[in-house]
Amino acid sequence: MQDTIPAHVGIIMDGNGRWAQKRGLVRTQGHLEGLKAAKRITKAASDLGIKYLTLYAFSTENWKRSSDEVSFIMNLIKQYLRSEMDFSIRNKIRTRFTGDFEGLPDSIKKEIADTIRDTADFEGMQVVLAINYGGRDEIIRAFRKYAANNAETTAEINENDFHMYLDNPDIPDPDLIIRSAGEYRTSNFLLWEGAYSELYISDKLWPDWEKCDLEIAIADFQKRDRRYGGIK
Repeated sequence: MQDTIPAHVGIIMDGNGRWAQKRGLVRTQGHLEGLKAAKRITKAASDLGIKYLTLYAFSTENWKRSSDEVSFIMNLIKQYLRSEMDFSIRNKIRTRFTGDFEGLPDSIKKEIADTIRDTADFEGMQVVLAINYGGRDEIIRAFRKYAANNAETTAEINENDFHMYLDNPDIPDPDLIIRSAGEYRTSNFLLWEGAYSELYISDKLWPDWEKCDLEIAIADFQKRDRRYGGIK
């Protein structure tokens, strides 16, 4: 048992499309409601004292969806970045990024870069947006960066050295990874960093999430006995 708040929480925000379909709405309406939920949970996480929150917004596999849906999601991301700036300023929330930045449209890259720059000195909670992100892709990109800087010593690579080439090596590994919509898989999310994360699966679809759902997930986390492969 522990009574601590997890320092770093990652969330796989799943179920937007199913939420819309259950109501006879188009999938994009589900994404819009999912954005509202992301805002609610970001505020709740800040209020609860979570230091780092990683939101899985768009995966490297999501490009397979229809061009209309992809365009809608990209526009929602821009909307989120713009609309949350006042909230970020008031609460000193810093925005970070993880993913293949170069694979994004120029307009999205500019919005992300501007937000990162404008919040870089804030000392409150840090929100990491996983956009065009895949855990395998991050590992491959990290290895390429490592190899480029250590051409003669790749055979001597160790875990600590390699970790420094991940997207955000200064951020601690997630203590807790939450997935909504009842799916029992990590879907290529934080594969390296989440090796010893506690997992919490909720049947509730993401657009329905409220602060109480985050509190329930944290309460469940606090019951866990974290041994990291050892014995206490």
